[in-house]
Amino acid sequence: MSRQRSLRPDPGGLVPTTAMVMAAGLGKRMRPLTASRPKPLVEVAGKPLIDHVFDRLAAAGIKRAVVNVHYLADTLAAHVSNRDDGIEVVISDERPQLMETGGGLVQARGLLGDEPVLVVNSDNLWLDGPVDAIKLLASRWDDAAMDALLLVVPYARANNHKGQGDFNVAADGRITSRRKPGRTAPFVYTGIQIIHPRIIAAWPEGPFSTNLFWDRAIAAGRAYAQVHQGLWFDVGTPAAIPKTEAMIAYG
Repeated sequence: MSRQRSLRPDPGGLVPTTAMVMAAGLGKRMRPLTASRPKPLVEVAGKPLIDHVFDRLAAAGIKRAVVNVHYLADTLAAHVSNRDDGIEVVISDERPQLMETGGGLVQARGLLGDEPVLVVNSDNLWLDGPVDAIKLLASRWDDAAMDALLLVVPYARANNHKGQGDFNVAADGRITSRRKPGRTAPFVYTGIQIIHPRIIAAWPEGPFSTNLFWDRAIAAGRAYAQVHQGLWFDVGTPAAIPKTEAMIAYG
């Protein structure tokens, strides 16, 4: 751990013991780099994307990571299982069928336990601000009020993001709605969230998006957002890689 990271203040809060790392996607937008390797193993700034994620998990104190795999599953499973950072790795196997994000949570439900879980996309990259982003998210978790707490960035600070934003958020942090078609939303989801497993309920058969669970939590007033204080990069295409590396190199 670097000296700079060790001097960051701890905001308090109970960091989840378990994380789920979403790593089963096909990486179509990252072709041709994903022709022979899964997207989480595409290198950015000298290391695979998923290693950036695991470094952040280890720094925050995560003890166990459930990783779902589908495309080139053996290669990815071997890579994460061979890391030496004290995190126990458990594989959620989606080789027979890619389940998307919501279906991936359902399939891994028995591995997640019954306490709040950190869920992280394996193909995003972020740098902490004054406070460790995962610890900050954990410090804002309120089990009595929340079923989901999403880390977001303002649209203007969503580096490389080509979409139109994701969520509208009230002053108290409550997510009021997802982006309406044809409009721009002020906040972009970073791919990092804490959820309580109770949110995983009454699901459809087959693959589906986490949007189903989010929509229910939003309707119930139990979905909240925390604004990320550091840098975040959407690394979804080959063209985004050199842009991201340049921004990291020059601050």
